Amino acid sequence: MIVITGGTGKLGSRIVGRLLERVPAAEIGVSVRDPARAADLAARGVRVRRGDFADPGSLAEAFEGAAQVLVVSTDELGEQAVAHHVAAIEAARSAGAKRVLYTSHQGAAADSLFAPMADHAATERQAGEGPFTALRNGFYAGTVPLLLGEALETGELAAPADGPVSWTAHADLAEAAALILADEGRFDGPTPPLTAPVALDLGDVAALLTDLTGRPVRRVVIPDEAWVATLTGRGVPAAQAELLLGMFLAARRGEFAAARPELEALLGRPATPLRAVLAEALEQ
Repeated sequence: MIVITGGTGKLGSRIVGRLLERVPAAEIGVSVRDPARAADLAARGVRVRRGDFADPGSLAEAFEGAAQVLVVSTDELGEQAVAHHVAAIEAARSAGAKRVLYTSHQGAAADSLFAPMADHAATERQAGEGPFTALRNGFYAGTVPLLLGEALETGELAAPADGPVSWTAHADLAEAAALILADEGRFDGPTPPLTAPVALDLGDVAALLTDLTGRPVRRVVIPDEAWVATLTGRGVPAAQAELLLGMFLAARRGEFAAARPELEALLGRPATPLRAVLAEALEQ
């Protein structure tokens, strides 16, 4: 059995959907905090059990009988995030899983300027002994619409200085994870960066918006301190504003610039371009 944590989340639900195209439902399980939210999966024959990283005891039942467990990283930060990820990895091994996988990030590094990347690196370091695959996923393209601010209203995409990022679609990464799970012999240890084949900065995003909307959008660089002050002035906690600034600092340093061919080779098709992700977001 293949068990996926966070099976009702944005990435986990997509992975389950793609896996159902390749593996019988009876061979798939999900570990979710609220089983009621996975009623549709249960109706399709997927095994649904409660599992909460904050309650390691619940994971023993959630992972029971699993040959593979995919630990989908949480939205938490710092020591708590790492502790929860490691607890899930250890619970999977204790349940007898022969292979554990984890949704890491292309920028995972202990010295990253963006705090979540250090958490991913720490999780990988503390994964322990046994077959372990860290999926070095590209930076989610779904983040880009959140960075636009009032660009569509003002014609200015205003943000701190950034750098090229190989923005990668959730759907592509979900399909890749399903393929890797369905082929147990594929990858051991960290994967190569699973990314779109091109890296774009916010200047490129402004050009895409101009083309998609037919209205000019120009890139405006805001000093770091002024951008943080704007966020805190809108009620964003200072610590969160500084955390978000770290994403721009890391991009500026080139931490997310890797644009590799492995994802497209795995999928057997071109990766979804950022243009398509933006077009879909604009329609919503």
